[in-house]
Amino acid sequence: MKKNIASLFLLSLALLSCTQKKETSSVISGTTSPDSIEIKITALLQKMTLEEKIGQMNQYNGFWDATGPAPSEKNAKNKYEHLKKGLVGAVLNVTGVEKVRKLQEMAVNETRLGIPLLFGFDVIHGYKTITPIPLAEAASWDLSLIEKSARIAAEEASAVGINWTFAPMVDISRDARWGRVMEGAGEDTYLGSKIGIARIKGFQGNDLSANNTIAACVKHFAGYGFAESGKDYNTADISLSTLYNVILPPFKAAVDNNVQTVMNSFNVVDGIPATANSFLQRDILKGKWNYKGFVVSDWGSGLEMIDHGYAKDLKQVAELSAKAGSDMDMESYAYVAHLKQLVESGKVDEKLIDDAVRRILRVKFELGLFDDPYRYCNLQNEKTKIYAPEHMAVALDIARKSMVLLKNEKQILPLSKTQKNIAVIGALANDKSSPLGNWRLAADDNNAITVLEGLQKLSTNVSFARGVNFVTEKTSFPNEVQINETDTSGIGEAVALAKKSDIIIMVLGEHGMQSGEGRSRSRLDLPGLQQQMLEAVYAANKNIVLVLMNGRPLAVTWAAENIPAILEAWQPGMLSGDAIAQVLFGEYNPSGKLPMTFPRSVGQVPIYYNHYSTGRPGPKKEVFWSHYTDETNKPLYPFGYGLSYTSFQYSNLKIDDGDQSKIKVSVLVKNKGKFSGEEVVQLYIRDKAASVVRPLKELKGFEKINLSIGEAKQVDFLLTDAELGFYNSTGQFLVEPGDFEIMVGSSSEKGISGVFNKK
Repeated sequence: MKKNIASLFLLSLALLSCTQKKETSSVISGTTSPDSIEIKITALLQKMTLEEKIGQMNQYNGFWDATGPAPSEKNAKNKYEHLKKGLVGAVLNVTGVEKVRKLQEMAVNETRLGIPLLFGFDVIHGYKTITPIPLAEAASWDLSLIEKSARIAAEEASAVGINWTFAPMVDISRDARWGRVMEGAGEDTYLGSKIGIARIKGFQGNDLSANNTIAACVKHFAGYGFAESGKDYNTADISLSTLYNVILPPFKAAVDNNVQTVMNSFNVVDGIPATANSFLQRDILKGKWNYKGFVVSDWGSGLEMIDHGYAKDLKQVAELSAKAGSDMDMESYAYVAHLKQLVESGKVDEKLIDDAVRRILRVKFELGLFDDPYRYCNLQNEKTKIYAPEHMAVALDIARKSMVLLKNEKQILPLSKTQKNIAVIGALANDKSSPLGNWRLAADDNNAITVLEGLQKLSTNVSFARGVNFVTEKTSFPNEVQINETDTSGIGEAVALAKKSDIIIMVLGEHGMQSGEGRSRSRLDLPGLQQQMLEAVYAANKNIVLVLMNGRPLAVTWAAENIPAILEAWQPGMLSGDAIAQVLFGEYNPSGKLPMTFPRSVGQVPIYYNHYSTGRPGPKKEVFWSHYTDETNKPLYPFGYGLSYTSFQYSNLKIDDGDQSKIKVSVLVKNKGKFSGEEVVQLYIRDKAASVVRPLKELKGFEKINLSIGEAKQVDFLLTDAELGFYNSTGQFLVEPGDFEIMVGSSSEKGISGVFNKK
């Protein structure tokens, strides 16, 4: 058994030169400066065989119980043998200190060069302590808290051996039918960029080599959120203007903030699958942006190029992917099977292999794995950091701040602690799993605090009726559910309770497994029989507070027109019941703002605030303008919208354009209501005439402030060329002179405005 790298580092240089193994170890230990790392990588590359280099480009899913005997099943056995030969650079879905350490020991002690493994996992919104789904966290517009949420996820994930997460997802999407909107920050490029940066900082911390940080992976590069018809894995047909101005900026922001890895996407862009797209990966990412990290494919996306009709076989997959700049192959088996032959035959230049491996090794050095390959294998951390009290406190705080008050007629909310006869209706109100949402792979199931439990902590006057069954059964697919579409037997129970109650809290929405990857919907209404039950209860008692729990914007037009109070709670994680109850009873004044537009009907989708004006914008008193004949153009609830229990007044907008490099904008915001509260002050611009048509509005600044009753505060913004410019279709960034409209307000539709001239 060869000694591990850490111990070899302590040996004298004389002894280290005695054997190839020891000489190699002296090259790769003792991480210091970036320049030193590059020297060590170069030295290590010189000692690696072509096969060992390709092994670093190969990632396998966890394939057997590492603490048990060697596997006998053929596929797992092959992976096991590859691991022992140094032909695996990373694994995913292996968690727990004991298992991680066993595999790392194999990589370090049993392979010729002892290069440590990366251990990847989808840590999307928490590891064990589950925070709200990312779309919900985006609704908080609280960057420091979003960073804290990612930080506690990194603390827990690193404690069980993980050193790499496949997050954040920064795909911009304007289509709520796409299930993965729950995993991102919504429709806006500016907000999405800021949130992506916050999450990267949370995961990677200030020192990536610390044992409580993990490498982030920004995904999916690129265009995945623009899947046609909102159908997952579908083609994305986008213009270059949309690519440069909408899709790419969050990725560029991630690169500028040292994100360690990038994941390419499943979809085709301009006729070429992203995994083999040289324009995206070599020209833009590694060329124009000078990105130094590595690119990993999405699960099997290389293999899927055969189904796309772009590659004829797995060998061509390997050739096309490697040439295009996809550095690590996740679960396609293409590189490990064919790259060596492709290099030896001259079809793939070994310099491309060296570049890919250099990038992968650099991340391992940055993580400190060459100094201590077991730095993430601390049993004490595994015992103490999971469900730490400070993690639970952050989870509760972000859950409360993620909620958006959509409607509150006659100030029905907040409820009084002395309120009598409160009815709670809906299966989701007593569900301990659905509020966790999707993409919580390591979560302990059924451990969310339910809405019913949360309300009962604050009031003794709560009665419950399940109403109609929501989920009838689980399907044969993992984490899939079957929604009840036929059994109405529970409606009578709900109506009976409503008739004898003073106020009703109805908890309706989507099951946590109805959004996420592969979970696109063609309708955006309340699934199953929930709408029928809502209308039946409303007929019996109109005094209803509707709590929505969902992973995407819903078209709840009937509810918006009839129900007096609506709270968008999303899927808020483990502390969902406590957070919702505290908002409903006024222990926390809701401050969330929508990160994505809510449509009136699915026929409006895709719908988004920052659209272009047409040549016939209207409205006109004739048919010939851009509109529907059966629906208004207006959304149900616009981007940036969200109410409070108090009210805020905007006044005294000032624009100082004396220094053209820094346009100063200020506004006075005053709390005019009866509650202290937080407000997200939003700044939008419009470039009125440009060489490339610009949107009617674009978010270019926001600040979340807290105001006590009667308090006023001046909020200041700076607009630089970075905010005022745009990209043309060749990727050139332009800042042009002309008039700009400014709007500052509480949403994308409400504010006070002014104009300045950019010279």
